[in-house]
Amino acid sequence: MAATKSQGKTLVLFMGGITAACAGGLNFGSGGGKLALIVGLVMLVAAFATSIKLKPLEGPTAEKKQPLGLKLAGLALALGGWVIMFVGINVATATGARLAVTLVGIAVTLVGVIGVLPKASVQGAIWKA
Repeated sequence: MAATKSQGKTLVLFMGGITAACAGGLNFGSGGGKLALIVGLVMLVAAFATSIKLKPLEGPTAEKKQPLGLKLAGLALALGGWVIMFVGINVATATGARLAVTLVGIAVTLVGVIGVLPKASVQGAIWKA
């Protein structure tokens, strides 16, 4: 996950930010929920800025260029599944509907993470040269 101390700190900042943002979004009706959402989003922006700053320090990668379209499609599916779950849980009132929406969101996320993103990585792999 993290090869250096700076990458580890950035990863922890990202994980804390995404957790706080999710908790804040879930409890948005309260003052603490709004505060958690704002703090989480600030942490995510800080993690993004730190990761951009760290990227040039990593050096060149051994892999060929990966297809941008597949990477974006995988990212869209992964985040789209999360959005489906987030919106569905807040919109649905029945427990069965919430369960169904959550399962659909998980399925969409898994298709993106397990189905699409690995294909983008394999297409640019160094052993395929």
